[in-house]
Amino acid sequence: MKAGALTAGPDHTIADEAYDAVRGAVIRLIRAREIRSNSSAVPVYFVLYDGETESRTRELAATLHAALHGNLGTLTRAVPATSS
Repeated sequence: MKAGALTAGPDHTIADEAYDAVRGAVIRLIRAREIRSNSSAVPVYFVLYDGETESRTRELAATLHAALHGNLGTLTRAVPATSS
């Protein structure tokens, strides 16, 4: 699954807070072995490989999209900081 700002238009920027939150969530998902270790979080887009289920992958995609537009609440609920 890929999410990113590449198609959002030239005026769209990702706030540092949102990028940091998504990057942290990706790291937690990797550590929990929910996604493969070669998944990535770079400043413009995020790639998550081998989600557990289709519904979980869709949830994460929607969550990442929301986070890229400034809504970090869904990310916090979907991938809490206590995930390991």
